Amino acid sequence: MNYEKSEKYQKARDSLPESLHQVFRQMIEEYSYHTHRMYGRGYVAYAVLAELVRDGWRPPAGNSPDPS
Repeated sequence: MNYEKSEKYQKARDSLPESLHQVFRQMIEEYSYHTHRMYGRGYVAYAVLAELVRDGWRPPAGNSPDPS
């Protein structure tokens, strides 16, 4: 995905332990999907989402963005 090339994304991801990188990526994908659907663009504040992951945010089991 394009966001993975972002310096801000990489800095936020690298602030997390490697074991949380996948959770962070999933949160970015879901948040971006919903902001794009609701507002027409997928803006993401990577540092804020990294902090949520660091504080314990985890996706509900079986939850993923609706591709339709």
